[in-house]
Amino acid sequence: MVGVRMDRAELMPPAIPHSTYRLQLSKDFGFDQATALVPYLKALGISHLYASPFLKARAGSQHGYDIIDHNALNPEFGGDEAFTRLSDALKQHDLGLILDFVPNHMAVGGHDNPWWLDVLEWGPQSPHAASFDIAWDLLPYRKGGGVLLPVLGQPYNGALTAGEIELKYDATEGSFSAWYFDHRFPINPQRYSDILSTIVTAADGTKEPAGEAMLALADEHRHPGTPSYRNTPALKRRLADIPDAPSVIERGLKAYRPDHESGINLLHRLLERQHYRLAFWRLAPSSINYRRFFDVNELAGLRMEDAGTFQKTHVLVARLIAEGRLHGLRLDHIDGLYDPLQYTRRLQTLTAQARGRREPFYVVIEKIVEDDEELPPFSGIAGTTGYEWLNTISRLLVNERGRVELERTWRDMAPELGHFEAVLESAKLRVLNTILASEFNVLAQLLARIAAGHFSSRDYTPDRLREALELYVLEFPVYRTYVSPRSCADRDRIAIDNVIAAARRRWQGPDIDIFDFLRCCITTDLNHSGLPYSRTRVRQFALKLQQFTGPMMAKSLEDTAIYRYQSLIALNEVGGYPTLPGLSTDEFHRRMAQRAGHFTHGLTATSTHDTKRGEDARARILALSEIPGLWEEHVTHWRRLNARFVTISDDERSPSVGHEYLLYQTLIGVWPHAPISDDFVKRIEAYAVKAAREGKLETSWISPNEDYEAKLTAFVRRMLDRTESLEFLDTFGDFARRTTLMGALNSLSQLVLKATMPGVPDFYQGTELWDLSLVDPDNRRPVDFDARRAALAADADWNDLVGRWLDGHLKLALTHKLLQLRNRHPALFCEGRYQPVEVTGPDREHITAFMRPHRSERLLVVTGRHFAALTDQGNHWPTEGFNAEITINADHRSTWDNALIPGAPASLCCRELLNKLPVAVLISG
Repeated sequence: MVGVRMDRAELMPPAIPHSTYRLQLSKDFGFDQATALVPYLKALGISHLYASPFLKARAGSQHGYDIIDHNALNPEFGGDEAFTRLSDALKQHDLGLILDFVPNHMAVGGHDNPWWLDVLEWGPQSPHAASFDIAWDLLPYRKGGGVLLPVLGQPYNGALTAGEIELKYDATEGSFSAWYFDHRFPINPQRYSDILSTIVTAADGTKEPAGEAMLALADEHRHPGTPSYRNTPALKRRLADIPDAPSVIERGLKAYRPDHESGINLLHRLLERQHYRLAFWRLAPSSINYRRFFDVNELAGLRMEDAGTFQKTHVLVARLIAEGRLHGLRLDHIDGLYDPLQYTRRLQTLTAQARGRREPFYVVIEKIVEDDEELPPFSGIAGTTGYEWLNTISRLLVNERGRVELERTWRDMAPELGHFEAVLESAKLRVLNTILASEFNVLAQLLARIAAGHFSSRDYTPDRLREALELYVLEFPVYRTYVSPRSCADRDRIAIDNVIAAARRRWQGPDIDIFDFLRCCITTDLNHSGLPYSRTRVRQFALKLQQFTGPMMAKSLEDTAIYRYQSLIALNEVGGYPTLPGLSTDEFHRRMAQRAGHFTHGLTATSTHDTKRGEDARARILALSEIPGLWEEHVTHWRRLNARFVTISDDERSPSVGHEYLLYQTLIGVWPHAPISDDFVKRIEAYAVKAAREGKLETSWISPNEDYEAKLTAFVRRMLDRTESLEFLDTFGDFARRTTLMGALNSLSQLVLKATMPGVPDFYQGTELWDLSLVDPDNRRPVDFDARRAALAADADWNDLVGRWLDGHLKLALTHKLLQLRNRHPALFCEGRYQPVEVTGPDREHITAFMRPHRSERLLVVTGRHFAALTDQGNHWPTEGFNAEITINADHRSTWDNALIPGAPASLCCRELLNKLPVAVLISG
């Protein structure tokens, strides 16, 4: 049985977590700070610490995803010794450790990734070249190919002539590199002979012993192809060992300086003979030729399909698993991999070998699952990180009639952005033509090369193939398919056929059969046609297209469209879709019953480091769907009051109508209990600018509109200044009082659902109190764990907690109760079935009830929703539940105990059962 404890010598965390707690590690909160937190997590009832990436990342990283060495611990977190202290503390308290592992990419640029620097130095000859996804042959005018490096802050000509690119010598390594501020670009050693000859001549060092030795070394390696990769370390050692060489080199480097025309030309010619090309950063969208993490130039994609790369990046992870110090993995951005199914098979083999045990190793994947989309058969995967269940809970709590009314309000307010499908397609086109244009160019060129490989498809011109591929991408509705190098599964074939059919309907050209060719490429059927097409190119195209559609959807939907469409921003979440209808209790039950038999042990999240707002902020905003008419009336009033803070010039309104409406909803979500502080205003200002840039209409990350942003932040400051906006702040505060209460009730229902429905509840750091954070980096602010420790240790009864519900201690106490319950009944939650429970009475639509039976144990869960009728003006916590009855099947009638409030009635009448809390959990057996 999962969770059964043996004697102390055999204590270990359960193979399947009872619960997880996500910690964001940083240089300010490293392994030792996490160690100090372990007793608190144990007391709270957590079974597994779920840590953000803690392998060696770029110095100063705020998130840990910019890995530079997969086989070293992050020294900024304390390194090996501090990690051992954390591991020992976790073992002492019987807690497991889950690592957020990053298989898809590494940090590049700068001067700290030895693999990347080696690739820049040697190009395709580097043994690490196979690890990076670089289209070497797409860089023109480079013998043997090269990689574009868009790192310059101005065009190449300006950076070169201004002396910003400088050739330097490292005397300890005996190596030459070009430097651009903190970026290092190693010079290929096969060019050292030219450099040494030029330097010695420029330094007048031909008669000096050091100069003579350098010239002799240059002559020795002047033949083409020398030195080889294998012989280069010896060359560098010999150069470093020449006495007085640094002095001669320092004098001679003036030959490559920009204070004279010849120096500029020399340095340019040297750079042109490298395996890279330095370029202005604005060239990245159209010309970059290495796969990135989304559009981040500093994160280069890894080729995990290469067996050597897989082995080299998993050495430390395998050792930690073998030592019993690592008990689970969260796989970041698995959809970015070339062949995720292959990767999970390899990972399962690795973890089995490392553990030497039969029980499975706990692995979850970060994967966006669209509505009703099924996960493919990943090997050894317990499920996802839970975005789909976050959105399922939100859709259960939203009032569908009110949601429809809010859609109408939004369309009336911003008709040009009123229809989400059009907003999404516009966003896709923006992303396709800018942010991910270079990746799309690679795919289009590869498709054209395939078509040119046989006379039957040679007339499909590159332009027409590109247009057909663009339509396919625009119509593609999910993150990716999972066609493998060997086959196309039926589920993927059906999905591809549907997209091809939709794209074909939009085609306006005469060559409609181009879509038959495109379909055969995407499914790899072309490789089984008997025609002499390049099998390698077809396979590369099909699998690289799948790598592309994920970032395409993420940047279009998550990071653009939902920042433009503001109907009800609580539904604008990672893994969500803003126009999906609210869920009936029957539909919720159907989804839960399905989950209970499929990937049962995946995480259930309500806040993560990626969510667009904190779970309790979202719960408050959901409450607007219960009072849509009152909300519209107040927004109209607030817009009149704040019109004097709006600026209009050249037909541009600052802020736009959409941004102003976004701000009102955002403030509903995060409205403080205390007076507005300067820190609060700065948070809203920062969020407003980020949201505007993500939406890419008035401003963007690529082309910031500083004038618009300045006016936007000025609007925020003046709107939140009591000396200028007293009436607005008073009326807004009165309205927010009610949504704050309704949101708190929503939050408690959300919490109970997360902790009792099938799956493993995941708690983001600090969310055991009210979580009113905004999108990152706001949600990575330091957490006051001392306050949470004190609240957990305090002896407060439910009446006291309800009476001061604003401080959030009520939520923490409920979290503690639920986690204790899960720990006392592990098999019930891990293996229990899911059964809907009938609700009768006038308010039955306000109640969600279900049972989790397992053997002789039964858990009955009752949660409320749509609390507007119980909250009046939001001044008082409701003391009367809904008018409804829980109907238990005769086979399940037994004596029930109230698991949350010991000694309280275990009545099946909701008026009595929910008269203190909007939720109840009963247990029998």
